[in-house]
Amino acid sequence: MTGRTANRWLKGVSRSFYLSLRLLPREMRPAAGLGYLLARTSDTIADSSGASIEARLLCLDWFDRSLAGAEPPPRWPLPVLNAVADPRERQLLEGTGDLLAWLADLPAAEAVLVRGVVATIIGGQRLDLERFDGADTAQPHVLADDRELDDYTWRVAGCVGEFWTQLGFLTLGDGFSKESSATLLDLGRAYGSGLQLVNILRDLPADLAAGRCYLPVADPHDRTALLAAHHAWLAKARDRVNAGFPYAASLRSRRLRAASGLPARIAVETLDRLAGADWETLEARIKVPRRRVYLAAWRAFF
Repeated sequence: MTGRTANRWLKGVSRSFYLSLRLLPREMRPAAGLGYLLARTSDTIADSSGASIEARLLCLDWFDRSLAGAEPPPRWPLPVLNAVADPRERQLLEGTGDLLAWLADLPAAEAVLVRGVVATIIGGQRLDLERFDGADTAQPHVLADDRELDDYTWRVAGCVGEFWTQLGFLTLGDGFSKESSATLLDLGRAYGSGLQLVNILRDLPADLAAGRCYLPVADPHDRTALLAAHHAWLAKARDRVNAGFPYAASLRSRRLRAASGLPARIAVETLDRLAGADWETLEARIKVPRRRVYLAAWRAFF
């Protein structure tokens, strides 16, 4: 795969991560970019709601085996491809073979990290599909308790904080951070989980309309209880996102600090906009404008 194709795909399916990747030292970019594209591929499969749960689970299993080298690259069934409305995401799915070829060309130790983090993410996505199978607006399924929510945020995002840390030390050695690997892994897990919590809190009404309630409440139809839980988890999300600032501050180069700190800056602005929001504001889906994203990137670098 050419660098131009990879950059086009990254720019098409991500706003903030594409900027973070451009700021990374070149040693980290290939594995970080590929890891994102592979995770986004599995996410596209999991989210293709026009296809059946069974078809999506089969595709995720197929993708998982292909990542491990146990099977050749998948040829996605048309019902799954046709369920992907965004042409950029469909193009990404159609390029799965190219992504797997790129994975095979990575240095062996980097490929092990990429396979590990994407397999963990796929496990979280598979659990998500099974957990919410049969749910709808009238009868949403709810996570049982805080432990289930914490487990989910680790599977789909906290593990990414670990991956980023392991990749940094692998490719840059002592040039990555002034902190120990153990300290940075703890911060990275919290940071990644916090970023996923921000997504969950921002998307609460949309997820609920699809039958998914990630906030553990007794009655998902009780908006007063939902907003109270939303407020409580906002505080937890802020605590975890704030781990991104000491994480970034410990890194040795300006480019690393900017790339690692940018998601925290965007997440904090999102949390500020979510604070005190009523249900109607949440339904309108709060989003940081693109100009604010670019401003955050400038501030992160300088």
